[in-house]
Amino acid sequence: MSEDAASVSLPSYGDVARAAERIRGAAHRTPVLTSRTADARTGGQLFFKAENLQRAGAFKFRGAYNAIAALPEDARRRGVIAYSSGNHAQAIALAARLLDVPATIVMPLDAPAMKVAATRDYGAEVVTYDRYTQDREALGRSIAAERSLSLIPPYDHPEVIAGQGTLALELIEETGPLDILVACLGGGGQLAGCALAAAELMPEARVYGVEPEAGNDGQRSFREGRIVRIPVPQTIADGAQTTHLGAHTFPIIARHVTDVLTVSDTQLVETMRFFAERMKLVVEPTGCLAAAAVLSGLVDVRDKRVGVVISGGNVDLASFARFVGG
Repeated sequence: MSEDAASVSLPSYGDVARAAERIRGAAHRTPVLTSRTADARTGGQLFFKAENLQRAGAFKFRGAYNAIAALPEDARRRGVIAYSSGNHAQAIALAARLLDVPATIVMPLDAPAMKVAATRDYGAEVVTYDRYTQDREALGRSIAAERSLSLIPPYDHPEVIAGQGTLALELIEETGPLDILVACLGGGGQLAGCALAAAELMPEARVYGVEPEAGNDGQRSFREGRIVRIPVPQTIADGAQTTHLGAHTFPIIARHVTDVLTVSDTQLVETMRFFAERMKLVVEPTGCLAAAAVLSGLVDVRDKRVGVVISGGNVDLASFARFVGG
């Protein structure tokens, strides 16, 4: 195991269960959707967990709210800081507003305009940086130290992971045990949380993570048994432009996940088009990762009951039209 992951305190399924209680009434219990067309195409019975319909438009609200709610009162008064390309930013900003906690968000200069605007609309202070020349983690730590803020990273945090795992808990509660669960993968918060829930509630199930082809650090890390770091990947899946898994997420993924797969930007666009045309859903490119792998046949789901995470729907209309109308 990587030295990065050797001495951290990892969350457990118990943390996922506690997170479910903590976010109850704040996070939406998002619907589980089905599609006869998708089932016919793949030969499986697919259950889509529609986190594009979550508050702030993505699954990230779960982990953000759980992490802030778990802070001691004095830490809440001082405020929180996060770094994010968009969805974690919006999630922290909204959760902080609901919990009456000041929030500062470090966002890349090229983050989607809709995500930046929404973050500011929720009341957070936005600090921008150049994702190709500056280290967002170092910048976040520096501002946190200067202002005595609690840093809540987008994925490598026990309470964030536990919060994300609640989406799989809800899915399994609604569908019953599944044969396969497929989640999206950037830094690993969603996949790690879902893997914890799956390992407890349906231990025989296979769990897959799916990341962009251009950013296959997770796949390489999983197969090499260590955290692999890469340059910022060039992909339309802006929520998965991460450069490495986390010290908390990697060991959970290594222990509980079956494999990590990759899909191309072309496959993501095709999946966005499928969701828009067949299921009348607006899904961002990152949100299509898991579904793209299943619909492309990268996972054999024939005669299987399969959970598929739709992780978010935060895409501006101009980009959405360009992608699906091309």
